[in-house]
Amino acid sequence: MKKKKTAAVIQARMGSTRLPGKVMKNLGGKPVLWHVIERVKQAELFDEIIIATTTNKKDKIIYDKALKWGVKAYRGSEKNVLERYYEAAKENNVETIVRITSDCPLIDPFVIDNIINQYNENSYDLVTNAGPKLENRTYPRGMDTEVFSFQILEAAYKNAVKKYQKEHVTPYIYENINNIYYYKNSNDFSSYRLTLDEKDDLKLIKKIYNKLYKGKHDFYLNDILMIMEKNPELKRINSNVEQKKI
Repeated sequence: MKKKKTAAVIQARMGSTRLPGKVMKNLGGKPVLWHVIERVKQAELFDEIIIATTTNKKDKIIYDKALKWGVKAYRGSEKNVLERYYEAAKENNVETIVRITSDCPLIDPFVIDNIINQYNENSYDLVTNAGPKLENRTYPRGMDTEVFSFQILEAAYKNAVKKYQKEHVTPYIYENINNIYYYKNSNDFSSYRLTLDEKDDLKLIKKIYNKLYKGKHDFYLNDILMIMEKNPELKRINSNVEQKKI
């Protein structure tokens, strides 16, 4: 019997409105996206990584670098992210999708594996530590992981009609399925912001890397939280950054 393929699909583009070119910003001597890939590679419960970028010529660097760094890549629509994501998964015959975004250079591979495992061991349509409702979050932004089937993605692709449902991958899914498991931490760390949207986010992430990154990705969420709690001034660096609304 053919094994079902699970892939981490990471959307990435250069054209961020708030911090253009953020995925290629220098972080500890390497581009942000390289760090995301290296951290995601440490997770064990998927078969491959696919970088889903756009056909815009400025995104060719993302496509080329992804291949150079030993992962797959796909180029699709810049505006219709849902379509790009669907086509990337379809072209690579992915049956279980692990959705991660490219602005998470602190993402924890153990958290990724725990969420995949929760999905594999149960019959939920979607397992996530994120989602649109703040009350369901216990993990910091920057740890966001969503796992769902190709069938669920295909239904969203075929049925989504609203602009915001096509500009993002999962809104249609959250709005139209009920069988969702929200993976939660025993402590609520959702007030920490470890994602990269603006200059202040980059400033914080660089400080964390300066403290923990010594050329190896051998530090994880608990190490990051320990640094944050010992140095409360770190949290203030990007406390004014508002999460972009869908």
